[in-house]
Amino acid sequence: MAVVTRINVLVLGFIFMGSAAHAEMPWPRHTVDTSSEGADGAKLQDVNGDGLPDLVVPWEEGGQIRVYLHPGPKKVTQRWPSVTVGMVTSPEDAIFVDLDHDGHVDVVSCCEGTQRTIQVHWAPKRTSDYLDASQWKTEQIPCTVGEQMWMFAVSMQVDGHAGTDLIVGSKGVNASVSWLESPEDPRKLDEWKLHHIIPAGWIMSLRLADMNADGQHDLLLSDRRGMTRGVKWLEVPSNPVADKWPVHNIGGRENEVMFLDIADLDGDRQSEVVVATHQSKMLVLSQELLNGKTTNRWSHTSIANPHGIPKGKGVAIGDLNQDGFNDIVHSTEPSGDPRLSGVTWLRQERVNGRVTWVSSDISGPDGIKFDLVRLFDLDQDGDLDVITCEERHNLGVIWYENPSR
Repeated sequence: MAVVTRINVLVLGFIFMGSAAHAEMPWPRHTVDTSSEGADGAKLQDVNGDGLPDLVVPWEEGGQIRVYLHPGPKKVTQRWPSVTVGMVTSPEDAIFVDLDHDGHVDVVSCCEGTQRTIQVHWAPKRTSDYLDASQWKTEQIPCTVGEQMWMFAVSMQVDGHAGTDLIVGSKGVNASVSWLESPEDPRKLDEWKLHHIIPAGWIMSLRLADMNADGQHDLLLSDRRGMTRGVKWLEVPSNPVADKWPVHNIGGRENEVMFLDIADLDGDRQSEVVVATHQSKMLVLSQELLNGKTTNRWSHTSIANPHGIPKGKGVAIGDLNQDGFNDIVHSTEPSGDPRLSGVTWLRQERVNGRVTWVSSDISGPDGIKFDLVRLFDLDQDGDLDVITCEERHNLGVIWYENPSR
């Protein structure tokens, strides 16, 4: 079998660099919002057509689902205009999706705890009312009420007809990856149908990606706990209601896998899956090639967590220093050492075909429980910034400004 050459990963300790692109000091932190408690991951989408990413965030302890509109590059370091689109209990996830295709972007939220329900937060019919909380309407999807501890959602056209469907994942008793079938009129929430796909333990990630190069979206996921844990991808069958969804396990079954990202890490034009774990390392899962075509075999390498931190939480892949090679941003859950940085980035150094990963600080010692990490040039200065949330010290919804410009 002709297998594509993989990165040779070396484990390095924490190294500070002195240039502006690899600043010794933590990156400047800017606060989007701290008005509630337990910010639990930001999702990005341009909802008002200005070309800039807006945010939606569930506040787990505060029970709020909040939307933030990007104020433009000149005001991006200030608090963002925001609206509470709904009050729920123990929200774990919130996504943007124009569920009824009326041109106004709605929000869908997932709740665990005692509520265990998926809600739709219908956007106002007038663009001028988007930041008016009184114009938003929250409704439950009846077939999800009390069913499972809902953790994650992603919008997807699954069956090729009616409106946009939803893929949803849960944790705990009777946990699953399932899909919610949209009726002809998505506003008729009592007509939505819940279809079980596979059992699960604790779903951490749901991502759309073309995993077999057939031009169609597949479902990439990480499952944290139990007999089903690991990283896998699911194919959408021709009849998603009646047929089984083929499951492809690609790695991480011996680890507690957390959030993942997918991108070309080694420059071979094939995407790698990188996933954080609670075993002091990140896993790099690489699809093998045979005669230039993808196979169902995956090779596995690992990268040590920066600082020796045992519990990774999130990863994001992007070229932070604009050297032509993708880097990794890593976030953590509590490490037990408050002096350590909870958000770091690892850049590639290449010498004679060998790659080493060098860690640099982003967040400094402030904050100990970070969440999803997203990369975007928020200040429009030509480099990628880091968007995340911190729950334990209530830093809230924050972003770190890339100092390379």
